[in-house]
Amino acid sequence: MKRQNFFVGYLFIGIGVFFLLKQLKIPIFTDFYSWPTLLIIIGLALLIYSYRLKEYQSLFSGTLILGLGLHFHGMAHYDFWINHWAMYTLIIGIAFIIRSLKTKKGFLLGSAFVIISLIIIFSIKLPAWFDWVYHLLSYIEAYWPIALIILGIYFLVRKK
Repeated sequence: MKRQNFFVGYLFIGIGVFFLLKQLKIPIFTDFYSWPTLLIIIGLALLIYSYRLKEYQSLFSGTLILGLGLHFHGMAHYDFWINHWAMYTLIIGIAFIIRSLKTKKGFLLGSAFVIISLIIIFSIKLPAWFDWVYHLLSYIEAYWPIALIILGIYFLVRKK
């Protein structure tokens, strides 16, 4: 039980600092008075907790939440920020890689996510013989919720 208190402690410190800075209205921090900052704080709290207590399975969750917070903050405040669905798969890939640095599991999957995401994000126009990629991506963009439903059913019916 004491180990769980560490995470709650880090979380309360981060949220307390957030609201204190919001009350003090320090001009340099005004862009951070938003809900993505709370995601960043939760992600950082999970990462600090994971490293301090060597509970490395939480590195994935912490990196994912931190990455989403940074992404949403970037979209809200920076014109150059990339607003593309492949950013989410990039964040997932980075989370797998970060976790694999300590657990030695998921590095290949994370690398595949990162490479595919970067190719999709930075490919403005592929050669004509790659048109099948655009068709495949349009199907994936339209029907990706079905994959989540199938994955959920699999987790419900699989035997341990």
